Amino acid sequence: MDNAEFERRKMVAFAAIRRAHGTEDGEDSIDLFVAHHLEELPQGYWQERLATATPDSAAVIGLLACRSSWGKDDLENFDFTLPGDVTDYVVSVHFDERGESDGISMES
Repeated sequence: MDNAEFERRKMVAFAAIRRAHGTEDGEDSIDLFVAHHLEELPQGYWQERLATATPDSAAVIGLLACRSSWGKDDLENFDFTLPGDVTDYVVSVHFDERGESDGISMES
């Protein structure tokens, strides 16, 4: 795997997640992920990581970390999740053959 391409795609994927938030494209992916975890995780989790028991969506998105990449050359799909092994859910960003993000989904 090309490290420079991995880092580039990771940044592109994270930007795509941020752009999708609050849009129709994000409704069944990042927005669902954030809403689910704000509801399910204890307030102490948020307090410890974000210094507030009730963070906004942007703060939750800012916590996301790349958990894995997989698919063709390990560069086709990038999975992001919350730190601390608190969930089995990921926000997955798919890349097309040109190396551009072309889809975001929430997976478990």
